[in-house]
Amino acid sequence: MKLKRFLIIAPLCLIAVLLQSYFWVPTYESQTTGNPDRVWKFIVASIGDAKILNPILNADTSSSEIVGLVFEGLLDLDEDLNLRGRLATGWSITEEAYLLADPASRFPDGIPVTAALLKSRIESAIASGRIRDVKDRVREIRVLPASARRESISGVGKENKPVPIDVSIRSPARLQFILSAVDQDFFKRLAPVIGIEYGAKFNAERWTDVPDAAQRALVRPHLAELLPVFEHNPVIVFQLRKGTRFHDGHEFDAGDVKFTYEAIMNPKNLSPRTPDFEPIKRVEAVNRDTIRVVYKRLFSPAINAWTMGILPEHLLNAAALTREMDRRGLSEAARARFGMRDSEFNRRPVGVGPFKFVEWQSDELIHLTRNDGYWERPPQFRDYYYRIIPDPLTQEVEFRTGAIDTYAPQPHQVARYRENDKYQAYSSLGFSYSYIGYNNRNELFADRRVRTALGMAINVDEIIKYVLYGEGANITGPFPKNTEWYDQSVKPLPYDPEGALAILRQLGWKKNSDGWLVKDGRIFEFNLITNNGNPVRKAIMTIAQNNWRKIGIKCNTQLFEWAVFLQDFINVGKFDAVILGWSMGVDPDLFQIWHSSQSGPQQLNFVAYKSDAADALIVRIRREYDRAEQRRLTHRLHQLIARDQPYTFLYVGLGTRVLDKKIAMVQDDGTFAKIQPTKTGNIFFHFNRWRKLEYTPTF
Repeated sequence: MKLKRFLIIAPLCLIAVLLQSYFWVPTYESQTTGNPDRVWKFIVASIGDAKILNPILNADTSSSEIVGLVFEGLLDLDEDLNLRGRLATGWSITEEAYLLADPASRFPDGIPVTAALLKSRIESAIASGRIRDVKDRVREIRVLPASARRESISGVGKENKPVPIDVSIRSPARLQFILSAVDQDFFKRLAPVIGIEYGAKFNAERWTDVPDAAQRALVRPHLAELLPVFEHNPVIVFQLRKGTRFHDGHEFDAGDVKFTYEAIMNPKNLSPRTPDFEPIKRVEAVNRDTIRVVYKRLFSPAINAWTMGILPEHLLNAAALTREMDRRGLSEAARARFGMRDSEFNRRPVGVGPFKFVEWQSDELIHLTRNDGYWERPPQFRDYYYRIIPDPLTQEVEFRTGAIDTYAPQPHQVARYRENDKYQAYSSLGFSYSYIGYNNRNELFADRRVRTALGMAINVDEIIKYVLYGEGANITGPFPKNTEWYDQSVKPLPYDPEGALAILRQLGWKKNSDGWLVKDGRIFEFNLITNNGNPVRKAIMTIAQNNWRKIGIKCNTQLFEWAVFLQDFINVGKFDAVILGWSMGVDPDLFQIWHSSQSGPQQLNFVAYKSDAADALIVRIRREYDRAEQRRLTHRLHQLIARDQPYTFLYVGLGTRVLDKKIAMVQDDGTFAKIQPTKTGNIFFHFNRWRKLEYTPTF
């Protein structure tokens, strides 16, 4: 009898507890009843903790999110992905170009070249119109006399070890051209005066001396850089925002910008940003509010590096680090190793951004508070919490109970959030794309018509519909689809198995009695690989394999652990076809991924795509400073790669963010409006204007 009562009562008690929990757990509708301050706090969640809160040292996403709120760069991107001023109120880009007066050269009329005669003839040709498109660009031409200097370079010695080498350089006289804009074709325009062969006979080795004769061979690869006949030096002058202060009250100035650059280039700091700033020749603090940056060569993506946060010199210079070592009582051995990476600053950062750092509880949370002195306008939220919640399911539960304020649902979850009146959901194209890449070294894939046929046989719409639950879009080329570099006029390959089979038949492939395509006694067979642990790529592999089988192509599939996948196959180019993806930036420079020089071991053009036309476009794009011309060039490159099909471009995924409908944007007149994403889908662009209300507004 007791057992019977227990079996009846126990489930009833459990149901009562669950019902009580349902009504007790706070929701967005009730969370402010006992905690009215909750509306002034914005809380996000991450699966992983930050590593280091220093803009020149961090290299992980979690750290970058916090760094982006605490620090500010000279520039960032506006709603249309154009550069806009932040700590810089304005900037200008000009060029200093240098032409060596080569004693070994002669003018087209046979007269030997001298610096004075070179200047005179160029000025005369500009005035007469013999040199086109130059008159309005050349502000001044100067003759720089012959000079001598010493430099220390790093050569590559035995076992590929760096070898320091001292080099004495005697430079002939040069002409300096002060240009109003960067012009990568400037020296070509001078051909009517200097000829198209100018400088071809210049022997730089005669003008350099190396004390150690055995090291002379190590210097030869550097001669063109040490003593160039033609030299482009783009110059950016930034006007800095006056009166801006770091969170500790210290005023920001040009010294902080120069210090940040020097800290990045200091090898002791091991900054992952070094490649971004390597093209810089020198940084000059003209005065407190002006910084001048001179570059070694043409490299238009370099300006984007200045979106990185600027460090406070007074807290991290040599004197400040010495004071920290003294305070911490470090030993002599520890002092010898001590550098910026060891500073307490990295866990207690000080910037000029919209939020100030408060605390960091490892693997739990990071707390920021509003910077009421922020130069643009203080954020509406008073506090920002970054919670560490490794489990995605727990993140969703916390979001639905109001413990965090935003959630990124998985593709299969998006539909139900869009249909729920409690939430506002925003979906946008990402800056990444997925593809099937074909190893162009393999004779099977050498003909672009074969690669095109392979792509036509794959039903990409089926992948988007059933694997991504519709949360994706077709993509046709190598640029992010939501940037101006992407040519929207290029259409996706049609899903046309019969058309694909027709192409292959024209190339000599015929089906055998077993239904496989055969040519010259060889079955059309290859291996398709990808990394293990990625269910989406695994599903794509199955769909591709089935689609190809339908037209007689035998595709074998293999999954490998990530480390093995990269080390044994991708990095060494030993594969047939691969499913992978790229996460792209907003810059149009694709040199590392697509230029033929980058197809060796450990390089990113691992499919070994080679095209002289593509190489020329890629180089011109990274040297072009005119945005409209860059856009024209990128569209040509997009069209070329889409024609050649070194990849079957699959899709770009949609990223979705969900917020409660009580979060709105404060307008200039104090009224509230629905959050508006940018044209690229970024909903956080106006985050400083966001505010959580105690009621659900109607718009």
